[in-house]
Amino acid sequence: MVHHVSDGRVSGGVDVFFLVSGFLLTGQLARAAERGPLDLPARWSRMARRLLPSATVVLLATIAAGALLLPETRWPQTVREIIASALFLENWQLAADAVDYTARNNTTSVVQHFWSLSIQVQFFLVWPLAVALVALVARRAPHRLHAHLTATLLGVFAVSLSCSIALTAADQPLAYFHSLTRLWEFALGGLLALWIDRVPWTRGERVAFGWAGVLGLVACGFVLDGGSTFPGYAALWPTLAGALVLLGGVTRSGYGVHRLLLLRPVQFLGEVSYPLYLWHWPVLVLFMVARDQDEVGPLGGIAVIMVSFVLAVLTSRFVESPLRRVRLSDGDAYRYGAAAVAVVLLAAAIWQSAATRREIPSDGLGGPQYPGAAALVDGEPEPAPLLPAPVSVYQDWVWVQDWDCAPLSEVAADICTQPVEAPPERRILVVGDSHLEQFIAALVPIARQHDWQLIGALRGACPFSTASEVDPDDAECVAWNAAVADEITELRPDAVITLATRDVRSGLTEQTPPGFVEQWRRLADLDIPVLAVRDNPRFAQDVPDCIRRQGREGDPCGVDRDTVYAADPPYAQLDVPSNVSFLDLADYVCTDTRCPAEIGNVLVYLDDNHLTASYATTMAPVIEDQVVSAVGG
Repeated sequence: MVHHVSDGRVSGGVDVFFLVSGFLLTGQLARAAERGPLDLPARWSRMARRLLPSATVVLLATIAAGALLLPETRWPQTVREIIASALFLENWQLAADAVDYTARNNTTSVVQHFWSLSIQVQFFLVWPLAVALVALVARRAPHRLHAHLTATLLGVFAVSLSCSIALTAADQPLAYFHSLTRLWEFALGGLLALWIDRVPWTRGERVAFGWAGVLGLVACGFVLDGGSTFPGYAALWPTLAGALVLLGGVTRSGYGVHRLLLLRPVQFLGEVSYPLYLWHWPVLVLFMVARDQDEVGPLGGIAVIMVSFVLAVLTSRFVESPLRRVRLSDGDAYRYGAAAVAVVLLAAAIWQSAATRREIPSDGLGGPQYPGAAALVDGEPEPAPLLPAPVSVYQDWVWVQDWDCAPLSEVAADICTQPVEAPPERRILVVGDSHLEQFIAALVPIARQHDWQLIGALRGACPFSTASEVDPDDAECVAWNAAVADEITELRPDAVITLATRDVRSGLTEQTPPGFVEQWRRLADLDIPVLAVRDNPRFAQDVPDCIRRQGREGDPCGVDRDTVYAADPPYAQLDVPSNVSFLDLADYVCTDTRCPAEIGNVLVYLDDNHLTASYATTMAPVIEDQVVSAVGG
């Protein structure tokens, strides 16, 4: 928690938490299995009584505080994650967002920390069942139970750690939240529980183990940033350090680490550790939101820790302690647990309903009140509330994933085809990254008007080129573009629409990479017309958030056109093949002097560089003639 508040680093505490959970649960289960069949319903009901009450209180309080303090732009994500947290699936929600390019605008949520509790609950549900199955296999030779459990845990450890290392190297954000990449930490704790009393360590060795573990844990938080390196082999550091502390145990030595761990303040901290874990993160995030800042600072950090600690003590005293004295049957525990989850889901649904009521109907889009891009020609209308509304702006995206999508060759991305009711007059391939995907919102009305079928070959951060333009080391992007080029040769679309430039930002960094031109030449050899679209500006801040902070008056969130666009686009100086036509997007997102944040009462950008689907849709009638002429319609 201290690292979360002070420097935002991930210190490995969660990994130790998983280790200790595996240690305690496996020890309990192994001893119970030696005595006879496991009572799984009773064990699961005890888990529900231990975990659900405090989690329910924190989630309900977070809903109330979030509705009051969080910007409306963050409501949909927060509601979605609260629902996932109530169902103990938050890690899978975050894992899905980690691989979803359209979730790029997600911010750190007030319940993000529930991902680790979700994994723990999943383990607590599955592991007793696994031990029961192992005990069933070993029922004819009870003396072999220890060996069977050891073999099972070794297998889980090896498979999970291998998966963790491989997936962390391939996709660290996904690996971080994936349940399978964390099982080895529980398994390591379980192995320690099975063998800790079977190896005759000397007292001196155990003292050394304990202090070495403490030093390792302290150093880990300062040396490693687990948020960007865990849970692969780097997570071995905190887990092995935690294992050393457990090996140190309680000794009769006056120098053992147990003397530190048995101090009353440390014991008390352990007693309130669960509610403290639950409270500290929403308090931290809401504090930064209320102060409208990205860091808490030293005094703010102290305040966050103190408030979290007070809330944890109150929760322990008035929620956990009284409920521990209440005797419930297993059935009652399940019923009350289900009711607690239902209350959270109901509160989240009410919040979602409130968010829905704040949305602005889009049926006026393109009309007199919300002309969008047409206002650049016809003049600005009378001011009206922005469309899309703040509560839905981050969802204002064109969803080609709803089309008919299929994997392209062996590359990890899909090619998506727009459904049509009749054979199309022309098939138009839109190829590139998200800056072409956003443009599809403008193309769909045109395609519908002219009986075209759009095909999207789109991959985030991978514009159509012979090289990887965003990340020079992204071999998958190069492979994707090569596969798309082969698909074009096979498909022979009637035209291709792609990007003409990239990196339009302050400082006149816009360029037309040589790889773009090389792909155009290949298409020229196939006699395929190309419409190359000049890119839109990239901003130094999230535009909807800027408007929330600074308002709309005077367009404080826009930029002067001449700071991002040169008078002549970079492709004007190049020798390009004759099959290429250009669409200068600067003329449709900027006035002669300004690239504003809103045009015609429509918000132009949904983040710092992507167009809202609403605004792109309003461009359709303005650019239609030029698009039709370029693709030969």
